[in-house]
Amino acid sequence: MFGRWLGNRTDQKERTSPLVAVRTPPGAGVLSCRVVDPVHEPVTGAEFTVSDTMGRKVVCGGTDPYGTFMATVPAGEYRLALSAEGYTPYRATALVGENSLASLGDVTLQVSHPPEPPAPGDWEIEPMHSSIGFTARHIALARIHGQFTSFAGAVRIGERVERSAMHVVIDAASIDTGVRMRDDHLRSADFLDVQRFPTLEFYSERFVHKGGSRWAVTGALSLHGVTRTVTLDTEYLGLGNGMEGEVRAACRATTELHRDDFTVNWQSMLARGIAVVGSSVRVDLDVQLVAKG
Repeated sequence: MFGRWLGNRTDQKERTSPLVAVRTPPGAGVLSCRVVDPVHEPVTGAEFTVSDTMGRKVVCGGTDPYGTFMATVPAGEYRLALSAEGYTPYRATALVGENSLASLGDVTLQVSHPPEPPAPGDWEIEPMHSSIGFTARHIALARIHGQFTSFAGAVRIGERVERSAMHVVIDAASIDTGVRMRDDHLRSADFLDVQRFPTLEFYSERFVHKGGSRWAVTGALSLHGVTRTVTLDTEYLGLGNGMEGEVRAACRATTELHRDDFTVNWQSMLARGIAVVGSSVRVDLDVQLVAKG
């Protein structure tokens, strides 16, 4: 009797275990860990990427409010990469067995020191090692990738980086998506109207430190004759030396533009059955700066 009672209690405990709810397909297992900081507090929203031994991405995502993540993957060996703002990246290897849990336990991320900022003074964007690209949806279907191939810019770094300023000028006619007919259409009055508005300009005097190597660079973007406030989500990558020993600073940034904010109204073309890009465009910048003089 007592044996049956104890057995029922054990079965009930197993049935109420969180892992019981995870049903693994045949040939699969579960990989998990909990990400914490040096004082053992959970790191929420840490980004993780799980790759196979060939370097192919299998699954990616972010940790939950308790700093944990759990992923069901085919049985095998995997590489796990973890990163979070303000912390040193973490990498590990895990072997996941079929119908089993491979837990890395608590993973402690160490606080990272932000890279050394560029010296105060005037810096120029070096176009040969910089790019301004964009990605747009083609009526919510395939993505269109493009870039602007002609641009110039300068950054004045203040004694305090927060007091820096940036000015970038982009040649609108240099838009390039790899399809000549489409590029000609994008240059036309239907889109950028490069005859009337030959340049796009961005000017910023607001640099806000978001922690670690992250910055928010907010400024005015003039496009299609309209000026709107835009914020670049920026990651500062640090300093390095070029081929001739010159000091270079590097960063990458992203933002999202909405066509209606700049009075680029393409609904009339949709009514005529002309397929165009979607309502928003993601802009990605990779920038290298060189000190003037």
